[in-house]
Order: sequence, then structure tokens, then C-alpha cells
Amino acid sequence: MANSLFDSPPTVPPDDGTADTAAAGPPPRRPSAPRTRRLAALLMVTALLGGVAGATLVLATGAGGGASTTTITEAPTAAASNDGSSATGLNASSLYASTAAGVVDITSRGVTTSSASDSPFGAPQQSEATATGTGFVVDGKGHIVTAAHVVNGASSITVTFQDGTTRTAKLLGKDDATDVAVLSVDPSGLTLHPLALGSSASLDVGDQVAAIGDPFTYERSLSTGIVSGLDRTISAPNGFTVAHAIQTDAALNPGNSGGPVLDASGKVIGIVDQIATNGSSQTSSGVGFAVPIDLVKSELSDLEAGKTVNHAYLGVSTSTAGGSTAGALVQGVTSGGPADNAGLRSGDIVTAIGSTAIKGTNDLVATIATHKPGDRVSVSVRRGSQTRELTVTLGTQPTQATSSG
Repeated sequence: MANSLFDSPPTVPPDDGTADTAAAGPPPRRPSAPRTRRLAALLMVTALLGGVAGATLVLATGAGGGASTTTITEAPTAAASNDGSSATGLNASSLYASTAAGVVDITSRGVTTSSASDSPFGAPQQSEATATGTGFVVDGKGHIVTAAHVVNGASSITVTFQDGTTRTAKLLGKDDATDVAVLSVDPSGLTLHPLALGSSASLDVGDQVAAIGDPFTYERSLSTGIVSGLDRTISAPNGFTVAHAIQTDAALNPGNSGGPVLDASGKVIGIVDQIATNGSSQTSSGVGFAVPIDLVKSELSDLEAGKTVNHAYLGVSTSTAGGSTAGALVQGVTSGGPADNAGLRSGDIVTAIGSTAIKGTNDLVATIATHKPGDRVSVSVRRGSQTRELTVTLGTQPTQATSSG
């Protein structure tokens, strides 16, 4: 599936999806009148949350201030709720005041080419498209984190800060296997408000969270909710799956993509990525997903340095096994891939990787994601009435998934 910014986005896989993985500010400014925009088509299951505007819409761009110094303001910890309900409750107004200045608007422009069959002239046609999303400042050097699908295919990227200052951004690195990108802007003359990065590993279902972003281009809008689920798998721009995704009922809409999901203390615990839909709506369904911040932190330095991030690869597609045997049912094996070379077959049920029990596809995705290319792993499979132990040398995930995984 194409991963271009201007193509239809990939879908969140259900439990039977492909198994391989990568791995104090002012209130929001409301536009005085609606702006023309063309939202990216949402697929039946999920939608990447970057808003897309038509070629006639040009958002404001410009040069930054002429000062040569950079001011860095550390974001204070958001105050806990003072209504007596909980010592660790989320105080939305305090959280917003302490973090909104660290959130930025992102506008990406590029050229999309239609196929000859889609053109009334019988030849491929090119048109300019503009996508909008969100990001957040992570340090005083001008580094900004966003979702890769917000900037995929972009020929120019503009970042707008809370005070209205705009800067042209450079794409330092991106990972389409985790849907993470790092941008860089010239920090001179800016007052930067880096957001603190928390830990997604410490989350529990029911924890209060907040998201700040640009839904439908309404800048720095705040929504709150809870962690609805953990360890979900969602589809990445390269067609593989991202492990340990965070599910939330906080309102997420097109334009929120790449923005921060924050815990009650105002620390980033995830990057807004996708929503689940039934194909009839382009708005929040109450089922949204974020890439976990621990995954982002594990590759942040490499992306800032422009390095390629490699992920372990097994080379199978699976579904969760039914019946009495728990595991991941192998539906397809990539010819010549690591699993094929080790003797895995379609119909095998993977029940363990090393000492880690595999109860379904999600477990398999998450376990492979903990390894690196070249690792040798023991794979326990149920084949008919027999149990077999196979040794697989994990490969490097391809840049794009195939139908067989």
C-alpha cells in the first residue's frame, strides 16, 4: 500500500493482521471563517490523522525573527487536580498552560501524480497538495517530532509556533515502520518550550491523558480522555505493524496527527497516529491510537542524526489461532525469508518465541519488535498434533510489506 502523504492511508489491523513489525499559553486561535480543505480519504478501519488541503489552499509561511539568540523555557510540571477528587488527577487548564507552547503546527506541500486511468486526458496528471498536522518541540536545538505520514512525500515543510512565528523545517530522519519523523528548524531568535518525554511503559488502562493538536486546522485544541487499551497493534506507513500502541478515547481528528498525547503531569507518552472508523465518518470515533513514546525514544537519536533505523523481520503473516491451541496461526510465509529458511509453513501455530508465550498475533508482533536483525531466536510451533522447535535468524525488515508478510 502506498505510503505517500497524498495517498490513502494504511489501516489498523485487527487481531488477524500481518504479524511482522518494525517494531502558560493563550487559548487556541479559532479561524474567523472556515478554510477550504480536502481531507484525506479515511479507510474502512482506520485513518491517519493528517489533514489534507486542496491545491487552492496555501497556509501562511514566512521567515522567522531576525534575532540571533535562542531562549529555552523548560515546561513546568502540570499541577494535579485541586478539586479533591484525586491526588494524581489531570488538571486540564494547568496542563494546557504548561505544554501548549511546545506544540507546533506543521504544513507539508508536495506534488501528487494521478494514474493515466484516473485522468480524463489519458495521461498521468500532476497536482499540488497540502497536508496539515501537528508536532512538538523536544529540545533547545530546534528538533521537532511528528508522524512520518504528515511529511511523507513533502517537498517543503513549514512549522508555525504558538506566537505565530514560522520557520522552514528540514526533515532529518523518518521511520515508516514506526510512523515517526524528526524535523529541524533554525532555533535562532526563537523561544522554545521543549516538552518532557515520559514513559509509556508505566501506563495503565484508565490513566487520564490529554492530546493537543490541530483538528480540522483549529490550532492547539485540547481534548482529554483516558487510556482505553494498551499493547494494540496498528498499521505503519510501510505496511507492517507497530507494536505496543496506546488506545485512547480522547477526541482525535484529522490534523491531530503527530501531536503529543500527554499524561497528567504533562509529559509526552505517545504520538497521535490513527483513529478507528466504520468508513462513514472522518471524525473522532472515541477509538484513537498513539505510537508509544518509549518506541520513539529508542530511535530518536538515530533519526536526529539522519540514520536509517532497522527492525527485526520474521517474514510471515498471521492471524490469532482459534480453538483449543493459543498462538499465532501462520497464514503466509515470505519465500526466501527468515521464517521460510528455518522451515516454518503456512498452517503452523507459533506458540512461543524463546521463553515468551505467544497467545496471538499481537504477542508475536510485540515479541519480534524487541529483537534486532541478526538475532537467533527459538520458535515453538504446533504443526498438526506435533510440537516443533525451530531456530530462526531474524532478518532486516524490508522497506515495504508484501502480501505474504
